[in-house]
Amino acid sequence: MKTVTPEEWEEARLRLLVKEKELTRARDALAAERRRMPWVAVEKPYEFEGPSGKASLLDLFEGRRQLIVYRAFFDPDVEGFPDHACKGCSLVADQVAHVAHLNARDTTLAFASRGSQPDLTRMKARMGWTMPWYTITGDFDVDFGVGEWHGTNVFIREGDQVFRTYFINNRGDEALGGTWSYLDLTALGRQEEWEDSPEGYPQTPPYEWWNWHDAYEGAEPAGGCCAGS
Repeated sequence: MKTVTPEEWEEARLRLLVKEKELTRARDALAAERRRMPWVAVEKPYEFEGPSGKASLLDLFEGRRQLIVYRAFFDPDVEGFPDHACKGCSLVADQVAHVAHLNARDTTLAFASRGSQPDLTRMKARMGWTMPWYTITGDFDVDFGVGEWHGTNVFIREGDQVFRTYFINNRGDEALGGTWSYLDLTALGRQEEWEDSPEGYPQTPPYEWWNWHDAYEGAEPAGGCCAGS
């Protein structure tokens, strides 16, 4: 490994910074193109089981405009079941940021698997996960490309009509977990004024909407339980 002076190190850092800024701008441009993706209507009814019983795909939105569904493998044929989900999906779950920040942007994040709700409840408590997590009881996983492998589907709704807006899997999932990474997948994006979004999309100044996760309107007070727990 080459050793240099502090001045030489700073010069090397600034050279690399040029490429890093190029990557940031390219990532922003890609997210802007993603916000212009066409939508496809979801006409088939899908059923899930949740903590409160049966739920439709529309129910998974929890009244919000957008929905992100990660297909995690907590299934009877997965190694470690019923104490654990698969190791990769568990790593993804471990890095999910507090969902209140997504909720503040009118977006719900949910996980879905084939494991039963009692098994899910025990596993989530063991692992300390609080995101909503549903049991797939129909063909959702097969129809949306996640029957045999993990993946993230993104939806938006207009009233009661649900549309699929984006899908990503394989290595595309590994960068997810942070609030910004999830919002950049959605049709509405981060909803901040600096973004290149189609006319009429909701946008507010950056920073001004940010808050403590227990201080957003409708958030659980400090010490309370989180959504889906």
